[in-house]
This record gives sequence, C-alpha cells and structure tokens, in this order.
Amino acid sequence: MQNEQTWMQIETSASTRTAIASWTRRAALGAVATVVAAVALAGGAAEAADKVTFVTDFGFNGRHAYYFVALDKGYYKDAGLDVEIVRGQGSADAVKQVAAKTAQLGFADAAAVILGRGNDQIPVKLVAMVYAKPPHAIYVLKESGIAKPKDLEGKRVADTAFSAMPKMFDAYAKAAGIDPAKVSWIVAASDALPGMLNLGRAEGIGQFTVGEALLKKAAGGKELVRLAYGDVGLDYYSNGIIATDETIRTNPDLVKRFVAATMRGLKDAIADPAAAGAIMNKYHRQVDVDVATAETAAVAALAQVPGEPLGAVNPARVQKTIDIVSDAFKLKSPVTVQDIAVTDMVGK
Repeated sequence: MQNEQTWMQIETSASTRTAIASWTRRAALGAVATVVAAVALAGGAAEAADKVTFVTDFGFNGRHAYYFVALDKGYYKDAGLDVEIVRGQGSADAVKQVAAKTAQLGFADAAAVILGRGNDQIPVKLVAMVYAKPPHAIYVLKESGIAKPKDLEGKRVADTAFSAMPKMFDAYAKAAGIDPAKVSWIVAASDALPGMLNLGRAEGIGQFTVGEALLKKAAGGKELVRLAYGDVGLDYYSNGIIATDETIRTNPDLVKRFVAATMRGLKDAIADPAAAGAIMNKYHRQVDVDVATAETAAVAALAQVPGEPLGAVNPARVQKTIDIVSDAFKLKSPVTVQDIAVTDMVGK
C-alpha cells in the first residue's frame, strides 16, 4: 500500500512537472511572440515616419513660428513625418539647398524661384503659398529725411547676399519711378543690418514687413519709415513652400502631407499669435516672445486671401508674379506657370 501511494505521488509529481514545463514553454513562446510583435510594430512605425529636412528662407525668426507650432503640436508626426527645421541664408540659398537635396523642402520667395528657373534651370517649384501678398520693404530712420521712394536715389541700402529684396528692387524702382542705378546696395550679414541702420552706415536696409517688430526693438526708440513694395502698386506672390520637380513627381504624397500639416500649424498660429510666439521662443530662446507674436500677426495679414484656403496657389497670381519679375529682369529662358508652381498640393 505504501509502495502504491509512493508510486502515485511520484506519478502525480511527474505529471505536475510535465504540466508546469508545458506551461512554461507556452509562456516563454508567448513572451517571445509579444516581443517580436512589439519590435515589428516599432519597426513599422519607424518606417512610416518619413524624414524631412526643411530649410527656412532666412534664419529662425518669429515669422517662422507656425512651422514650430506644427512641430510642437505633433501635426508633422500625425502626418507620418519626422521633420528637422534648419536655418537658411536667404531665398536664393533655400532654392539652391532644395535643388541640391540638402533639404527636401524649403521656404523661398517666388522671385528667387522664377530667376533660378529662368536663368539657371534650377528644377524647383512652389507647392504652397504663405505670403500671398508682397512683404518686401526698405526701412529707413525718419531722422534720415527719407520719406518717399525718390529719396532713396543717391543712398545706400544694405541687405544679405541671398535676400529677395535686391532681386525685386528693379521692379519696385520701375513702379516707383526712380532710377535703380542711383541706389547702392551693400551686402552685409543679417545680424549687422539693424546696427548699420542705427549707426548710419547705410541709409536703408531691406526687410520683409513681417520683420518690422524686430527692427523696432533694435531701433531703440528711433522712429522707422517703411517703404513697402506693395505701396507703389506691386501685387505678386512672395514666399511659399518649395520642392524639386523630382520630389513632386516621385513623392507627391509626402509633399501634400507636409503642406497639410504646416497649414494646420499656420491656422493655429493665426488664431492665437501669442501662443505661437511662446512656442517659437520655446524652441529658439533668442526669439523674443512679443516679437514673435507680432511677426506671426503680420504673417496672418499676408497669408489670408478671401475665398481661398490657406496655402492655395492661384495660377493667375503666379502668372502675374512671373510678368512682374520678367519685366524687371532679363531672363535667359521664358518661364511658364507650370515651370515654377503646382496647384494641387493644397487641400480644399
């Protein structure tokens, strides 16, 4: 009897060990499967996020806040994009960087795109418009006595090497009835421009109207006079998002996703410029919150066109821009709307 009980205990113990071993194997296999699934999901998520380098037209300023709003709020991530925003050195520089594939997308002035295509066959196009109205201007100190365009003759105007302002100046001069040959342009670093104006090393500096708040702060209480290109009747497209012909052809979905996410950021920034200014300062502490807020409000005035969605590219306005630029510059090759812009990258 004792032997029978002992045998039964041994048998039961063996069965238990077998059951435990079986359960352990199943648990281990399940754990491995879970880890494999997690790794697969992580790999899939990483593959879904397309890396995009985006170059600004010029530096990091409050006027760029809406890109960082889109970044901060996860709009790019929601669109399956891993976006890095890098600083440019002017519109012409942004066009060249995108063409060279240093950046997949960029922000540049339409005139730089037209001149790049017409003179150097640079295969870059506008895919969305942000500055639907011209922001170009020359700022002078009121104490200089310069009050109208004609007063610029015989004076010095400073700007960066790649700025759009000098490129569009001939069109401005023609519309304003002044001789562009009588205005001297000085090339200077961006951070030197306000000082050059304040110290009289140049009577004027080129600047977009969206940068007025920054200039006022740098002027230290001195009153500024704005000579805006739009004030002499010029009406054309300015800055927009750009991509190469190849990217537009081979990966239109990426372009559309980037544009849509950026427009979400722009919409939020227009609705709450102060919040956008705070986000810009969060990413770039050197950008003053109040300046960024004011610059974002200025962007809103340029970007919104009644009856059109944010970012829309209107072929008629593109043609008008080409006409103005072509009239001011001698292009090596004629440029068409299709050469410099696409109109189907912005959602309705």
